Amino acid sequence: MNENELLYKIMKYIFSAVELNLYLDNFPTNQKAIDDYNELSRKIGFLVCKYEKCYGPLTNFGTASIENPEKWTSNPWPWENK
Repeated sequence: MNENELLYKIMKYIFSAVELNLYLDNFPTNQKAIDDYNELSRKIGFLVCKYEKCYGPLTNFGTASIENPEKWTSNPWPWENK
């Protein structure tokens, strides 16, 4: 999976998680929605970790790995045009 495919998948899962979060605001006891939200959260965490190891941090909030600090400045940020 290349950088753009990985980033797209992360964004797709985050969008779904936000939608489930909004749903759970109205139906907080729906176990299927809770399970789906937890599964999406796990997948997002895994994919973000994978992305950051390969391409550098996605955010500047202190959660990125520092295994490759040179990648923090060597590539454009995900929101910058390439």
